[in-house]
Amino acid sequence: MGVITYSQEITSVVAPSRMFKALFLDSQNMLPKIVPEGIKSIEFIEGDGGVGSIKQTNFGESSHIKYIKHKIDALDAGSFYCKYTMIESDIKFDKIDLVVEDVKFVAAGSGCVCKMTSEYHVQEGCELKEDDIKKGKDRAMGLYKAIEEYLVANPDVCA
Repeated sequence: MGVITYSQEITSVVAPSRMFKALFLDSQNMLPKIVPEGIKSIEFIEGDGGVGSIKQTNFGESSHIKYIKHKIDALDAGSFYCKYTMIESDIKFDKIDLVVEDVKFVAAGSGCVCKMTSEYHVQEGCELKEDDIKKGKDRAMGLYKAIEEYLVANPDVCA
């Protein structure tokens, strides 16, 4: 099995503590509220949200994916860091065994920079095209920007 690593940085005008809380600590409440057409619900299958917990995201009717399960590998609210692994989905990935996401928010002025590294564990003999990775990253960017817009419009949320 090969590993393909993809890194990106996203800037935000929102403080790192608020972005981290919305995306990781309170995502089960925030995301279905902010993007109800995209995310129907988020629930913990195992655990309470800490390390070792398994979180299931259920997507809206228009999505090509019905659900994804993530296992939380590391979580540090003090340093705005989370590492998680996509362990299951209703769609079969013909090239990918699993995806490990490493996310850290760093203060930058009154906002932050989100530093993300994704490790795609590709099945032996398979090739993952950059366009395939870009499609997933574009969807994640859309979600990130929707959260940012919501937090800017609602300055007391996740404060």
